[in-house]
Amino acid sequence: MNLIITCARHLEPETKEELREFLEEYGDSDPKVTITSMSGILTAETMLDPVEVVGKIKETLLDEPWSVRYCLRIIPIQRIVESKIEEIQKVVEELSKEISKDEKYRISIEKRNSDLSSQEIIKQIASKIENKVSLEFPDKVVLIEILGNKTGISVLKKSDILSTEKTKRSMSE
Repeated sequence: MNLIITCARHLEPETKEELREFLEEYGDSDPKVTITSMSGILTAETMLDPVEVVGKIKETLLDEPWSVRYCLRIIPIQRIVESKIEEIQKVVEELSKEISKDEKYRISIEKRNSDLSSQEIIKQIASKIENKVSLEFPDKVVLIEILGNKTGISVLKKSDILSTEKTKRSMSE
């Protein structure tokens, strides 16, 4: 999986179809879109760069707001690990090299079907990253998406994550 998609409950099949159409249009003839056991959560495996996919869907959304009807959030995932604090910490250490010395960061954790401690994960990770933290205006987000026994990890700019509602709202302002 290199994308996590959220949608309204019970609209997973429509969301799956909408996402497949986008991925096929962008050049992936065989994307694997999976409806998870968690309500409103899908995952996708595409051969395309997940950050670029999110950027293209955002462009489409800005040009034709009505074209994205079911996907609420689309999150690019750079690495997948088992949901164990040591595994998460090891990968975050590698990916955090993408945060340059003068950049500030924040850690965002979303947990589903897991009883790992968010505080414990943050404590372990923050001790390994020397940059300053900014909860309000981070340059990079260390994103940890825990889906049961699998965890997706990314180090991204805030703009690399698509929230269709926020994007549509910003268009009307």
